[in-house]
Amino acid sequence: MGQFCRTSCRLYFTELNFVSSASRGPLAGYKIIEIAGIGPGPFAAMMLSDMGAEVVRVERVQAVRDSANANWDVMQRGRKNVAIDLKHADGVEALLQLVDRADALIEGFRPGVMERLGVGPDVCLARNKKLVFGRMTGWGQDGPYANAAGHDINYIALAGALAHFGRAGESPVPPLNMVGDFGGGGMLLAYGVVCALLEAQRSGSGQVVDASMVDGSAILMSMFWGFKNIGLHDENARGTNMLDTGAHFYDVYKCSDGKFVSIGSIEPQFYAQLLQLTGLTGDAEFVNQQDRTMWPKLKQRLTAVFATKSQAQWCQIMEGTDVCFAPVLTMSEAAKHPHNVARQTFIEVDGVVQPAPAPRFSRTEATVSHGPVAAGENTREVLQSWGVENVDNLITRGVVKQSTGGK
Repeated sequence: MGQFCRTSCRLYFTELNFVSSASRGPLAGYKIIEIAGIGPGPFAAMMLSDMGAEVVRVERVQAVRDSANANWDVMQRGRKNVAIDLKHADGVEALLQLVDRADALIEGFRPGVMERLGVGPDVCLARNKKLVFGRMTGWGQDGPYANAAGHDINYIALAGALAHFGRAGESPVPPLNMVGDFGGGGMLLAYGVVCALLEAQRSGSGQVVDASMVDGSAILMSMFWGFKNIGLHDENARGTNMLDTGAHFYDVYKCSDGKFVSIGSIEPQFYAQLLQLTGLTGDAEFVNQQDRTMWPKLKQRLTAVFATKSQAQWCQIMEGTDVCFAPVLTMSEAAKHPHNVARQTFIEVDGVVQPAPAPRFSRTEATVSHGPVAAGENTREVLQSWGVENVDNLITRGVVKQSTGGK
């Protein structure tokens, strides 16, 4: 079997020393408020927290339960959690007192919601002129679609991305919700917030970051706009281009055991090695790699070749070469793969396996301080440490709520 594909591999995932009680990442010292939401907002907050920022998640008081929160929600790791009633004037004032001491705030409501609650950017920036106010929406803060409901699939559709995922003759295939929610959404918001924090250090002034999943998904397509402009990508022929499964040398192939391998032999020298290791060197039909008229037939022939061996056998043949090869792994398989184990790409926090913080830093190591906590678990602790006035009175009156399991 292949070196990296042994099903009995002894390098199984074990808990790694990645959890730290004190943040040491590159954003250590920054204080960020996260207004609770779903999807891209929590992902951005996780990214910022992983990098060392003190991120406080503000929940609705209705979210507080008397039992501990399940630790399954990886994207809520590393943050403390407070519960505030933003429909109560004193709750709004409590949040604004947090804003007074924050470097940034991120929220993911539809346009105008934060303004109606009395905590919009104008109000917040009037109290804290250096505040970065990060806004995450699908369509953006303005435009004809701005106030419509939507999800990842809709945003990547309008951005001109979804149309290009899929095989020839088939319908477009949504790539999970990774492109809109996370790549073009949460990651873009985190990037925008950090950019604005850097600028605020120079200017002394904060600003609003308008992160739209449509905008983010569109910019992720930049390379393909370039390819389209020079005729290397036919936008009207999904599944026939080099990187969208049209090419025989850039695709996934099914093995004899029902598992898959990925091939990305684009460069001529890598393509030559692919032919060598599949026994096709010298085959006249494979000589002209870029003859698109031959791609469908050559894909059929490679399909037959890869079906003759198991995934593990192909790993033994191709791993460590320049074919541009990797086995197609599930999440659980990826966590146990020797390369990922060696790199500590996956970690275990409170018994839950999950991706480690990324990227990596040579000096200011990114860490996960702890797993998710219950809604309202840190209400008293955070509000008091951030200087909010009359915390016990606010708790007594239900303006803010402390979960019974919290401090």
